[in-house]
This record gives sequence, C-alpha cells and structure tokens, in this order.
Amino acid sequence: MRFVAFPALYVLAACGTGVAADNPVTYAADAVSVLESPEHGPQLCAEMATSLPPQCGGPDIVGWDWSKVRHESVRGTKWGWYRVVGTWDGSRLTLTEPPGAAVERASEEHSLDSPCPVPEGGWRPADPAKATREALQVTKQRLDNEEAVGGVWLDQSYLDSIPGYDGSKREWSEKYANDPAKLVLNVKFTGDLTGREAWVRESWGGALCVSQAQRSEETLRQIQEFIGDDLGQRFTSTSVDIMKEQVVVGVWVADEELQQRLDDKYGEGVVHLQAALKPVR
Repeated sequence: MRFVAFPALYVLAACGTGVAADNPVTYAADAVSVLESPEHGPQLCAEMATSLPPQCGGPDIVGWDWSKVRHESVRGTKWGWYRVVGTWDGSRLTLTEPPGAAVERASEEHSLDSPCPVPEGGWRPADPAKATREALQVTKQRLDNEEAVGGVWLDQSYLDSIPGYDGSKREWSEKYANDPAKLVLNVKFTGDLTGREAWVRESWGGALCVSQAQRSEETLRQIQEFIGDDLGQRFTSTSVDIMKEQVVVGVWVADEELQQRLDDKYGEGVVHLQAALKPVR
C-alpha cells in the first residue's frame, strides 16, 4: 500500500456465535473458511492461525460434506475457503444449498489523502530542518500523549508522480516511500483547533494538515475495549477506523435491534456491526 499511517487500527479477535433469529432466514457468506479438526467438526472461521495444520474455531456448520468440496488436509485437519448459504439459529449455520467456490470481493479502501486544500505551489516543508525522520518520531510521541487527537496518518500521494512507481517492490519502497520532506502529516483534533497547528509545528517542520475530529481516538479505543459488554454475544473482531471515527465490530449475523441499541448508547454510526453472514436478497 502506498500510504503509511501511524498505528491506528487496533484489532481484537475472538470466535463468535451471533444472535438467534425468530424465524429461519437464509444467509450467505461469499468468502469464509471452514475447518474441521480432530477436536471438532466442521466450523466457520473468522480468523485462522497460520500453523500447519491451521487452527480456528467458530460456529458449527451443519450438512457439510468434505467429499463434495475441494480442500486441504493435514494430520486429520481439513479446511478450505468457500461461499456458503444456509439458515442461522443463533449458534450454527445449516446449509440449504451446496457450498461453492469463494467469491472474492474487492476490499474497501479508505483514501488517506489530506482533507486540507493543497497549498499554492503544492505541499512542501515549512521548515526543512525539522522535516526529518527524527522530528517525525518526536512528533508522533507527543501526539500519542495528547488526549484530543482524533487520528494521525501520513499522506504519501507524492508517490503518484513518480513514473512507474511500484510500492510492491521493496527497492522502490525503500528508495521513495516515507520521505519526510515530501509526505504530509495529517492530524485530527477534537474541540477548538486554535493553536493546534502551532503546537504541532514545535516539533514538525514538514507539510502538515490539521483537521477537525468529532471523537478522539482514545474514546474510540475505550469503546473498542469494552464493546463486548454491550453485545450480549461474542464477536469475531474489532477495529478502530480513524477516518470514519467509528468502532467496527465483526459478528456472524448483525441484529437490527442490537445496532439500534448501540446507536442509542454511543451515537448513530459510532459502532458499526460488520456481519460475515448476510441475508440473501
């Protein structure tokens, strides 16, 4: 990825079950792993340990037949990646049609471009002597200790202007990426922004964009830490999205009543339930 951000994605993994539906509803997951081991039968997996054989655990999947699907097998453990369709009873998925090959969807990518307008003449350091890796690290440490920070990231869109730049090649990345004199440091703050740019400028002389945040990153991280108490179920993962200023919670099936309860407590959209199994339209 051509952008490098300060750590802002905090992920916690767990095996989940979900909320039971009153009436059978058909759900589908386009790309989900299924694993059976000597310890348990076929189960859906949200996260799979990269051991050999791999390990994971999750809701049971009823009606699974390994002889009908392509799969890997090592020392009694079988696994693969599939599209599954079935009914959900709150703790397990019962297949209603044969599993198929996984359908990979394009992952959503957030733009890490700076929200500030490009200055006349383009982005450039205000004080080249303080547009260094050392200055960037010092600034990061200061921002880490500031409660009003809503997010910090680096915009490296300057890489687009390099002919043939390929960030997947290590030699290109080492040569061109993370150039403090060319990147733009982005910082979001809650509250009054008066004096914020000058405060950052005490340690950072490179290009800078200061913008408004509605919620601090610390607030979102606290919600993430305790969100399990609000769910009434186990989750598959959690993460903090500093761009959307929300906590994303992975569950097997999203429940509208639960989403509304989370909206009522934290504000609309602050906690987003991301379901692996979605109702079939």
